[in-house]
Amino acid sequence: MEYALLQAVFLPLLLSPVAYILGRKMGPNAATWFTFGLLLYCTFLVIQVSLSGSYEEHYVWTKLFGEFGFKLDGLAIPFAVIIYVLSTVLALYSKPYMLHKFHEMYEEHVHHTNSGSGQTTAMVESSEMNDYVNKQSGLYFALYLVFAMGMLGTVLATNLIQFYIFFEVMLIPGFFLVAFWGDGPRRRISLMFLFWTHVGAVVLLLGFLTIGLSIGSFDFAAISEAKIPQDVLMLSAIAIVLGLAVKLAAFIFHIWLPYVHGAAPTPISALLSPAMIGIGAYGLFRLIIEFLPNTYAEMAIWLHIWGLMTMIYGGAMALMQDDIKRLLAYSSVSQMGYILFGIGSYSTLGLAGAEFMYVTHGLGKALLFMTAGILIVQCGTRSMTKLGGLAGKMPITAVCAVIGALTIAGVPPTSGFMGEWTLFAGALDTAVKENAASGATLRYIAFGLGLVATVITMSYMLWMLKRVFFGKMPEHLSHVKEASWYMTAPMMVLAGFTIVVGIYPDLFFEDIIPYMKGVLGV
Repeated sequence: MEYALLQAVFLPLLLSPVAYILGRKMGPNAATWFTFGLLLYCTFLVIQVSLSGSYEEHYVWTKLFGEFGFKLDGLAIPFAVIIYVLSTVLALYSKPYMLHKFHEMYEEHVHHTNSGSGQTTAMVESSEMNDYVNKQSGLYFALYLVFAMGMLGTVLATNLIQFYIFFEVMLIPGFFLVAFWGDGPRRRISLMFLFWTHVGAVVLLLGFLTIGLSIGSFDFAAISEAKIPQDVLMLSAIAIVLGLAVKLAAFIFHIWLPYVHGAAPTPISALLSPAMIGIGAYGLFRLIIEFLPNTYAEMAIWLHIWGLMTMIYGGAMALMQDDIKRLLAYSSVSQMGYILFGIGSYSTLGLAGAEFMYVTHGLGKALLFMTAGILIVQCGTRSMTKLGGLAGKMPITAVCAVIGALTIAGVPPTSGFMGEWTLFAGALDTAVKENAASGATLRYIAFGLGLVATVITMSYMLWMLKRVFFGKMPEHLSHVKEASWYMTAPMMVLAGFTIVVGIYPDLFFEDIIPYMKGVLGV
């Protein structure tokens, strides 16, 4: 289809004002279904193009920066598909959650009770609340579309400056989504989010400028063929890795993530954690492994160890949480560690497993954040000590949550098993091949400790399920019932998807493995 990727990227941006107008004039139903329909069409475009394998579109841009283009290949396809699949299903899920949030905010900040009583006042208040909800719905879905578009544009970019622009674009709606509708000190936390991610982006830009100015082009095609001076290589690689590590929430640079997840509206957490922070991993694949292979070879062991530290730290912190959203936030830190661990494996299987982990994390963690949102709406709490025995009251949510937890823990037949198995097989393969080298012992130790990290992951996931869905139910939850189909149907779709991918992983491996062999020269 002509201009398929151009449509998939820019239609959500160009039509975001329509979502705002529909929400403000016709209410949340119209805004929800318009957003869902638009993203479904764009997802169809991305999947249709992906079926043909590698695909590119190029357009004339400024001579200062080079070409403007979009590229789908073995690396970009899994990222693009997961980003838009999650964005599409979460558009429907957003409606009941955000309505709950809008009503809550109206009662806290807008609703005034000193205007008397009686039917007339009630009617005025109802009208005011409807106007408030409509306005908020329109603004939310408009920002939501721009947020999704920024993520897709980043992973399809074919130019360093284009990559940076989209990388920054997705931060702006993310900032407003947290600032407007977050929990707790949301404005302070949204500024923290913007500060950390923008600093990472600026450091990333320094690396881009170093490469682009040294070779006279910012186009990916030119970079892949250029001979970059060694001093420029190392300086730019360090800047790129550090900038992306902030986005990836790797250990040391993870500080912002638990706060943002604690404050962000749950549908945004379900996008931010599985989809957005994983784009840092995409950047490492594209910008370091593909374009700077010699530098990657030197850095691989250190990325491997850094990933191991992130896995263990994030898992240990998750075990200590009572707030389910903070537990899932630290779990995301740990899962990004798995990806970094695989990137540092320096093997085809390890790299393929690392990218596949983005898919599994996207599906599993979205399911779990959606579970958290249902608990907030139906039970009114995020504290696991105040929950329990909900499997009988919320069977669909419970089953989907179990599937999500098993996906994150890497249990078959979910997609998580294939991701973890491939990742660790690649890590062990590299250790075996380097058996005579000095780094082999370090890689064997890292492999063993990585298996310990999987035990930690299983522990906090099972502990969470036990506290929320099993055991004795508190008396104050006796009235709880299952959430609406707007919330449960999208969860069922993702739960089915993770099992299908787990049984037939070649849906993604057919694209991923040839790409990884190519970048490693196998």
